[in-house]
Amino acid sequence: MEVTSKGKLIRPSGRKNDEMREIQFCSNYIGNAEGSCLVKFGDTHVLCTASVEEKVPIFMKNSGKGWVTSEYGMLPRSTHTRTSREASRGKQSGRTLEIQRLIGRSLRSIIDLKLLGERQIIIDCDVIQADGGTRTASITGGWVALACAINRLIYTNKLKTNPIINQICAVSCGIWRGFPILDLDYSEDSTAEVDSNFVFTLDGKLVEIQASSEADPFERKKMDVLLDLALERTKGLFEKQMKAVNET
Repeated sequence: MEVTSKGKLIRPSGRKNDEMREIQFCSNYIGNAEGSCLVKFGDTHVLCTASVEEKVPIFMKNSGKGWVTSEYGMLPRSTHTRTSREASRGKQSGRTLEIQRLIGRSLRSIIDLKLLGERQIIIDCDVIQADGGTRTASITGGWVALACAINRLIYTNKLKTNPIINQICAVSCGIWRGFPILDLDYSEDSTAEVDSNFVFTLDGKLVEIQASSEADPFERKKMDVLLDLALERTKGLFEKQMKAVNET
């Protein structure tokens, strides 16, 4: 560990406090899906696919509205040791359910379900390789997959108006060894004093905040520091998202 002359921590990866990992989007990665994106947050790689169904869940039937939902999973060797598939255990873990609900809520926040019509879009987020921040990568890449699927619906004249009303991205922040840091990898996330995830829109509105202390309770001002860090340093994410969508 090293601290620069400006008081900024040099992290295990060599990044500065406010520096994100290299972010990459590869849209339309899966030809069979209506929309897809392979997203890379450093060594965290997530395959996001959007599947369109011309029907809605029973609770939305005859509502005149569509639905967007998500499923999330980690492949057995996405981590250093093999994790058995949840299907083989007969049920999903609480962590999996919590993350896929977060992804679904986040994506529904930026789409007009009436304009979508009575159809459902399922965003599958499969973690190929995990190094921290799988949920934030899933949300950010999931938006690209969703936008690609909507573009295909418009191109095939199944939709006349784009129902997506905003962009969203997500990023993690934390307090690690006393310093606020952006976009935690696993080595930082697993030892952080404070861990948080922010989901926000292109115009800076918040969709969801998740934050917890792994040690002592933390003050409100530290939460404000983490929020400012997320909002100020991730504007380039939106540009990369849109570039990936426009390349389809």
